[in-house]
Amino acid sequence: MAILHHLTVFQTSHVHTHPGTNTCNALFPPILNRLQPRSLSTSSLCCQTVSIGGDHPFSVHTVYRRHFSRGSTIQLCCSTLQTDIGLSGGQSSLQDVELRAVQLAEDILSLRCCSRERLKFEIEYSLKRGTTDNSYVIKTEEGIILMDVPDQLFSRAYIQTLASSIDLRNIKSLIIGHFSPKRTESLTALGDALPNEGRKLQFILTPTPRWPDGMCSYDSASQLLFTNKLFSAHVCDNNDFDAGGWDSYGQDWQFYYDCMLAPVAKQAEAALEKLPLVPQFSKPSYSGKKGVEVIKADLRYIFSSLLSELNLPISKAATLSKILESGSLLVVSAVCPIHGPIVRSTVTELLHKYGVWTQEKLKQNEAAVVAVIYASAYGNTAALAQAISRGISKASVGVESLNTEQSTSEEVGDLVQRCDGFVIGSPTLAGHMPTPIQNALGVILKNIDAKGKPCGIFGSFGWSGEAVDEIEQRLKSAGFTFAFSTIRCKFKPTESMLQTCEESGTDLAQAVKRAKLKEKKRTAPQSVVASSVEQAVGRVVGSLCVLSAKSGDAESAMLASWVSQASFVPPGLTIAVAKDRAVESLVLPGGRFVLNVLGEGKTAPVVKQLLKAFKPGESRFGELQTIEADNGGRIIADAIAWMECIVATRLEAGDHWVIYATVDNGQLQDNKTLTAMHYRKTGARY
Repeated sequence: MAILHHLTVFQTSHVHTHPGTNTCNALFPPILNRLQPRSLSTSSLCCQTVSIGGDHPFSVHTVYRRHFSRGSTIQLCCSTLQTDIGLSGGQSSLQDVELRAVQLAEDILSLRCCSRERLKFEIEYSLKRGTTDNSYVIKTEEGIILMDVPDQLFSRAYIQTLASSIDLRNIKSLIIGHFSPKRTESLTALGDALPNEGRKLQFILTPTPRWPDGMCSYDSASQLLFTNKLFSAHVCDNNDFDAGGWDSYGQDWQFYYDCMLAPVAKQAEAALEKLPLVPQFSKPSYSGKKGVEVIKADLRYIFSSLLSELNLPISKAATLSKILESGSLLVVSAVCPIHGPIVRSTVTELLHKYGVWTQEKLKQNEAAVVAVIYASAYGNTAALAQAISRGISKASVGVESLNTEQSTSEEVGDLVQRCDGFVIGSPTLAGHMPTPIQNALGVILKNIDAKGKPCGIFGSFGWSGEAVDEIEQRLKSAGFTFAFSTIRCKFKPTESMLQTCEESGTDLAQAVKRAKLKEKKRTAPQSVVASSVEQAVGRVVGSLCVLSAKSGDAESAMLASWVSQASFVPPGLTIAVAKDRAVESLVLPGGRFVLNVLGEGKTAPVVKQLLKAFKPGESRFGELQTIEADNGGRIIADAIAWMECIVATRLEAGDHWVIYATVDNGQLQDNKTLTAMHYRKTGARY
């Protein structure tokens, strides 16, 4: 039995404030919402015994005492938790798990749970570069503050490493930036205790529909900002910090943003506004300064430049940087996310990029926006919503996500009125839709204008899935137009299911764009004659090929003519792939594909098949004769040559990605037939 004392738990969900007071009533973190009470007894501390996932009883004594401080701090104080689960943390597999202890400052330690092969079936993991779950330990005179705990996969190894690094009895505070049921196993292994009045931390609430309890924490002593999901990336390599800077991790940060934050650009903007960050030793601003103030700014510039070149340890750097005036800004020595490298050398660029990406998405929302309305019981429906959102975003259409569990009917009505199309997703609970989805559906059906907007339905379930069927029936009876077939997911989505969701989102976005274009042509007819520039660009020709890729049970293919050899050693080539192509998510860095080169006079059957309108998730090859290559892609029997390739990197080029790939294997199947070429009259379209 593990018993820990004097633990303060900081969490932000299920909070109800009382106007005119500085206190609030809150529940213990959502962990207790998922527990089944076994017995209740009354006392001044509200004691109850509950069970987690089996016969593991423990008691929780909760003191309902709260206070606020700068940054909207919410403090939840608990006394003693006793568990007979022990420190092993269950039966999590330790395969491919590596634990690293990294000293960030003299009194701050990072525990990085690393897995190079950990690939969850959620859209943001498809970059396939592994991931890390980061936890942070802050040592104070009063005790130890623990910042976040890892996923259950790492639970046993994490507790063992933590116990070897610190005395678990000295843990006084546990800060959870975002709660997930998958972290329950690690939480229960830690235990509970009472509050301390030690090190001062500032908490900033950064909620989104996916993470309504999101929170960042700032330690002014070390100037470290613990951002939880913000500024994260799913990548695992030999570096603990962002060594190599943007060149090494830029694509990882952008891919995570595109998957997880692009659909909630408004909330991302609000979060950035709450985080007025400035790196240590940053260049001063001269705006509005005169006379002596300019001289002070010059001195600060010289001092900052000298210190930034010294690459001082975080603790010493924090002490020296406090000499420099920062005003209301949060001076950060490093950004510490829950996934990916600790960001120290690339803070300025990453902050700038987050701002640029967010403004780009908000601008897309002004042109056209699709509403993604959902509720999620266990995270599966939310994963589907995320994949659909990415598909919409790939087609350069704005997305606004709305979690009905955290919104009002008025907010639903406003979004439905403003949007150009919508999707609605629901889990099935006891054979029915949850109440928030019932209310949202009622709002949609009452909106007269909503019926003319393209829409879609999705949902996950354990057994029967009545909620999805009921939504479909009610919208169909009301005369709504569906942009894609209803998506039904049993239990957790697979890669193939997420691919279907992504393609469905793209189909809906393209339906919205067609409607917008039709309206534009109706109100302002335009000439379709190609410009001289477009005609000139159209004279650039390329070989006609077929790209085929597979990942897990998800696969896709496309015709490609923007293909060129790019290097001799190693043999490499470039291919341009439109951002809204279904195969795009399968050709990320590290992804493998087959490139089939078509022969002159042999293209008709292949082109006819691949230019069909496909349903989301439908096989691209139909009755074409193919064989599976070693890397999972398809080799077309009539191709004159084929190559097995691996994506080395890719460059964002307007509405396309330019992929550079090296060739691992290949074969010339027909040395007599010439390569088929793709000739065009305009460079404005394929």
